[in-house]
Amino acid sequence: MVSLSGNLLFASFLLYLVGTVVFAGSIKDKKGREKDHGPNKWAKIGVGITIAGFLSQLGYFITRWIAAGHAPVSNLFEFTTFFGMCLVGAFIVIYFIYKLPALGLFTLPVALLLIGYAAMFPRDISPLVPSLQSNWLHIHVTTAALGQAILAISFVAGLIYLIKAIDHTKSSKESNWLEAVLFGVVCTVGFIVISSIFSFSGYKSEFHWVDNNNVEANVEFHLPALVGPHEGEHLTPEKFSPLVEAPGIIDAKKLNTVIWSLMTGVILYLLFRLLFRKRIAQVLQPLTKRANLDLVDEIGYRSVLIGFPVFTLGALIFAMIWAQIAWSRFWGWDPKEVWALITWLFYAAYLHLRLSKGWHGKKSAWLGVIGFLIIMFNLIVVNLVIAGLHSYAGS
Repeated sequence: MVSLSGNLLFASFLLYLVGTVVFAGSIKDKKGREKDHGPNKWAKIGVGITIAGFLSQLGYFITRWIAAGHAPVSNLFEFTTFFGMCLVGAFIVIYFIYKLPALGLFTLPVALLLIGYAAMFPRDISPLVPSLQSNWLHIHVTTAALGQAILAISFVAGLIYLIKAIDHTKSSKESNWLEAVLFGVVCTVGFIVISSIFSFSGYKSEFHWVDNNNVEANVEFHLPALVGPHEGEHLTPEKFSPLVEAPGIIDAKKLNTVIWSLMTGVILYLLFRLLFRKRIAQVLQPLTKRANLDLVDEIGYRSVLIGFPVFTLGALIFAMIWAQIAWSRFWGWDPKEVWALITWLFYAAYLHLRLSKGWHGKKSAWLGVIGFLIIMFNLIVVNLVIAGLHSYAGS
């Protein structure tokens, strides 16, 4: 069952990849409509392939649930793949409402990155820790992920809007900030690349250390340790020795992974610029030329309008109920809880500015992009670097 689950996930990855190529063909099809108000034959094929990929990933989710005996959202691999599946599901629903092929061209690569990112973490099925042995695992985590996925559509819509609307031929604050966002995407690719390289090489470095709870433990690094554990003893001195020690509150292994991802991202970005002699946004701009900006703006707003109450229900209300059951308190200012609240406050501000202040167009697009960056900060940095009661989610 586990093998079948893995094969279904891999099949969905391949189908999303093919779907991306087909959607790109629909944008470049000269026989397509002058404006991107509806699908041509390539777009119809693309959405069909996307639905097949979604069904394959849904099959992965169901078979892994059967094999594990619980909802497969208990660690970073499972949660991130589920997040990616919800993103694709949200796209399919929105596509049939608005018929915007460009949305598929930019949504599917995000789903691919999420699956690729998840695959770099341990994929073994392990028993649930006591705090997760509750039906609230299914209710809280799945609803929170679904809300974030719907909200993420506003990021895709905002990205399309900004790539088309901003003049990338000259340096400006807007063009520089957008390029910084795309650089972050490249760093995610960098994480996948560097993790795959050292994984295939079988690199392993081991440390002995005492964590914040005064529990002795051994930790394995699968990337050369630029940052070592706090007061840790290097058990494999023949391997690369750490340059610095991480503070006790920081997970050194995961911080080390973030640093390697950034360094690899810089290298990949420089290679891209050397190859194309243009900014990433400038290279992508022709793919948005037929997108209707008013329609894109509407999609971004509607996705927040739908995603916000779902996220509120899952990430705050259900989370507080479970926290009361598990830890005898509704709120504890754990890093994960704090960033969930920050995410909620940001999207509440988005809706306020949109409805009361009339923020449309570029302003609304930027809010959609920034909101997704907050979600990804919560997923990556809070899970990987900052220690807290939710640290098990990073395993």
